[in-house]
Formats: sequence, C-alpha cells, structure tokens
Amino acid sequence: MNSALWASSLALAAAGGWLAATTFAAPATSKEPRFPQLTMNQLDEKQKPLGEQIMKVSSVGIGGPYNPMIRSPVLGQRLFDLFHYLRWETSVPTKLNEFAILVIARQWRSQVEWFAHAPLAAKAGLSPDIIAELKANKRPSKMAEDEAVVYDFVTELTTTKKVSDETYARAKKVFGDQQIVDLTALAGNYVMVAMLLAMAEETVPPGKEEPFKAGEP
Repeated sequence: MNSALWASSLALAAAGGWLAATTFAAPATSKEPRFPQLTMNQLDEKQKPLGEQIMKVSSVGIGGPYNPMIRSPVLGQRLFDLFHYLRWETSVPTKLNEFAILVIARQWRSQVEWFAHAPLAAKAGLSPDIIAELKANKRPSKMAEDEAVVYDFVTELTTTKKVSDETYARAKKVFGDQQIVDLTALAGNYVMVAMLLAMAEETVPPGKEEPFKAGEP
C-alpha cells in the first residue's frame, strides 16, 4: 500500500469534512434518510471488524458508499477488498485511475463520487482544466494521449457497451494487458458504487456544497 498516498487521502478527507460525516447527523430534511448514517459504536459484532478496517484507510470514514454497504457485512468485506486493490494496488497510474473514476462520477452525476475524488484527481496531477471541462459535461479539450485513451475507452465502454477495434488499438499503444483489465474493472466498480450511492440517496457532508446543481446538464 502506498502510505504517502493513503495519508494524503486521509488529509484531504479531514479537510473536506468527510470524517465528520460519520459522527454528525445529516441536515434536517422533510424526508427520512433511507440509510441513517451509522457510527462506529452502532455497529454490531458482524459489522465492527469491517468498520475498523474501513476507518483505517477510507477518505469517507464509514460514510458515502460504506454506509449502506456495511449493512451487508459479508458483501461489504468482499467489496472492501476489491476497493483496496483498485485504489491502492492497481497497475493503472493514480492520475489516470482517478480520472476514470471522475468519468463515471460525471456520467452518473454522482455527488459523493465527484466530491470525494475530484480533490484526489487534482492531488494526483490531473489538470484543473480537464476536471472543470469534465464537470461541465464536455470532453476535455487538452488531454495527453494516455488521458484521452482513458476518457474514450471508459466512455465508449459504458455508453455503447463495447470497445471498438480502433479504441482498443489506441489503448494497447499506451497500456499493457493488466492495465486494460484493471481499468475496465475500475470503471465497472465505480458504476456499482454510483448505484449504491444513488439507491441510498447518499449526499455530501453537512454544510458542503453539492458539485452538480439541479437543471445543469
């Protein structure tokens, strides 16, 4: 595990108020939350070991996708192990990995995914212009070759349900077989995360602004 990146992730999380979201109540609304935010002292004996693992490495504490996920602790453990590989041990460089996550976050207008991963992408070296154009639902105009391959590969696969020979050939010029497999699995994983977040109606921490506004494309 890259301990420096881990520490940076936790520092960003603390600055963004994510860890507070695991201990403070959500803002009052007219609708009850589908999954009230759990705290560590609410976890039962089946959930607590997973909760302790999550708290050691997660930039969202047991908030975000972990809040619904921990309700199914066996599944949650399997997913946590997958997350660990796809975030910390993947063969895809961190900047490109985070870019791919943002592509999925933008497709789903996932408030939590974008809120959590845009700072991590910037920290990993992704251009602010690329992040801004992607957030505006545009294909970024000034991408390096590897960045363009990630954007086109992930976008084509998730929107057309296939990868054309041309796009695959471009990917093979910059990525090895393992990287292509890891990139594909990452995209699918974060679609699943976006689905969990959408189903559970998870949102950003109290007092924080949602990245995507109503009425925006």
